[in-house]
Amino acid sequence: MSPRQFATADEAEMAFYEALEQGDVEAVMAVWATDEELVCIHPGGPRIEGYDAIRESWRHILGPGNRLSIRLSDIQRFEGMLYAVHVVCEWAADPANPRQNPPVFCTNAFLLTDRGWRMVLHHASPAPRLAIGVDAEPREVRGLLH
Repeated sequence: MSPRQFATADEAEMAFYEALEQGDVEAVMAVWATDEELVCIHPGGPRIEGYDAIRESWRHILGPGNRLSIRLSDIQRFEGMLYAVHVVCEWAADPANPRQNPPVFCTNAFLLTDRGWRMVLHHASPAPRLAIGVDAEPREVRGLLH
């Protein structure tokens, strides 16, 4: 089976968050470019470089029993012909624990490759509550990015 082609950066981003919610490391990594010039930074974590190291970090995060429910708000897009940078506020929670985790700001960068749009950067850092609008509400990932 050939890898999925993402026609837009939005489509790639939606696939990324759906894969995270499903806990599917293979689907998460199917969104990433395959070269070694990739960077991922998880909240409070070190800079992780390269496909294999990033894959291992997601494998650890999405290990057995670890599930995420993710909602996005405050999406900003900066796009060119060959690149796209999305800055989002990500609200992640464990579906088994109704307590909402503090939000994080995420920067997701995508490049248009011969395999369609692919992620080359995911950088997440804690978002101060004061930086989130008083009326900001997390929204469903599905439908928001389409």
